[in-house]
Amino acid sequence: MSALQGTRVVELANESIGWAGKLMGDMGADVILVEAPGGEPSRGYAPFAGDEEGGESLYFWHYNTSKRSVVLDLDKPAGKEAFLALIASADVLIESEAPGRLSALGLDYDDLVKAKPDLIHVSVTPFGRETSRKDEPATDLTILAGGGPAWSCGYDDHSIAPIRGGGNQGYQTASHYAVMSALTAIFHHGVTGEGQFIDVSMHAAANVTTEMASYFYLIEQQTVIRQTGRHAMPMMTMPVQVQCKDGRYATTGMPPRSPAGFGALYDWLVESGLEDQLPEAIFLEMARHRESIGFADIGVDDEVTAAFSAARDALQLLAENSTAEGFFEGAQKINITVGAILSPEEAYENVHFKARGYQVEVDHPERDAPVRYPGAPYKLPASPWRISRRAPALGEHDDEVFGPLGVDAAKLAEAR
Repeated sequence: MSALQGTRVVELANESIGWAGKLMGDMGADVILVEAPGGEPSRGYAPFAGDEEGGESLYFWHYNTSKRSVVLDLDKPAGKEAFLALIASADVLIESEAPGRLSALGLDYDDLVKAKPDLIHVSVTPFGRETSRKDEPATDLTILAGGGPAWSCGYDDHSIAPIRGGGNQGYQTASHYAVMSALTAIFHHGVTGEGQFIDVSMHAAANVTTEMASYFYLIEQQTVIRQTGRHAMPMMTMPVQVQCKDGRYATTGMPPRSPAGFGALYDWLVESGLEDQLPEAIFLEMARHRESIGFADIGVDDEVTAAFSAARDALQLLAENSTAEGFFEGAQKINITVGAILSPEEAYENVHFKARGYQVEVDHPERDAPVRYPGAPYKLPASPWRISRRAPALGEHDDEVFGPLGVDAAKLAEAR
């Protein structure tokens, strides 16, 4: 049984919360996507299926699996009436409307609880409903820049500007907080029978997702420095990007964490015939025989400091003398975390992702064959994740959703 089976979620369509609705839908919730006439704008985002300009958007497909679509014009009296009927049947509302819009329509939390007293209402806005910045416009780029994550993303060469992470991470981070909040509220409702209003700030969600950056600034009054492929820190740290012998790049990652790990790294050097190129490899062999070894001893214990330095050099030497894939596989065998740098397309086709079941096929009845989709972002063995249906056509489920609610076809036509 899926975690949210039997839970109805109403999602007021907006690309900034599409990921939240998808997560809940793929966890078993009945997610009703309420679209304005003409549809959610992301239906027109490239790329398109079959590379047909103006065709069906792969972007929209991805973010709207396991949902049903209805069309309502909330500015019309009939649209508001139908929406209230829908809310009366729902458990959760997720929306990202501009602060004040729902209130002006008479459809905000205080209005909706008259139709559904135990409603869980999740509002996701750029800066929260009640802040001095609540009316400022925002995009995924400005959320990531103002919230902080972009400051930590980029290269050692600081003449290159900070870089926003791809994939609308600002929206997705806020969506994760919205889902976590909704799940907590659902659990609370199960115990108390009470609903609640939840105010999620995209800016705040981004700001607490800056790893150490916000904490260094607030507590130590220090600003972190962005660094190529590694944690942003107040000081520059050792590079970890290495060009392998096949011209591709790998990340040397983290050195061993145990005496046995240092010994295994030394043995890998020997097996590769490279130990003579690294005289400091003797420190790896010495570390093998210690009772313990840890980061806290770096700079305190000379032998530990030398061992960690030798480990870094050993990993770089092994990478330079291997293919990127060979380096990755060799490190995997001795439980050292490294990575071959792959393009998104290569990562999706990677044998490890396939073996994990990350690729899933989704039926598209209107097409000749199923379509491969990215699968679960997490494993929940006790409450399986599953894409239940492809993304809906615009208004595909109007009659199916509103018929049981007593909204007849004539009234529904007025509502659109």
